Amino acid sequence: MPLIKSAKKRVKTANKAAVRNSKTKRSLRSALKAFTKSPSAKSHSAAQSNIDKSVKKGLVHKNKAARLKKQAAAKAKAAGVKPTATKKAAAKPAAAKKPAAKKPAAKKAPAKKK
Repeated sequence: MPLIKSAKKRVKTANKAAVRNSKTKRSLRSALKAFTKSPSAKSHSAAQSNIDKSVKKGLVHKNKAARLKKQAAAKAKAAGVKPTATKKAAAKPAAAKKPAAKKPAAKKAPAKKK
């Protein structure tokens, strides 16, 4: 057990992170297994969602995630599963723009004398 206060805190936070990471990894593995066992559009989207979450949390490298998603898509295609339409974020309404303020015309320099 560490003696320094900050080291004690790091032990606590590391344990919390380990629990959180193990839950995320477990859900990822179970989603992938569920998809391979019975490929369907719902299980395919759940697997992809779990892959994305694990990348966001830093548990899986983005290249590995891309590989897993590609493999899942290939299995879905082979099984004849049609992908569900993804919901795109609704376009935000354009904020009312203020009309551009007119700048006063620049004054001309006086003509040079010869």
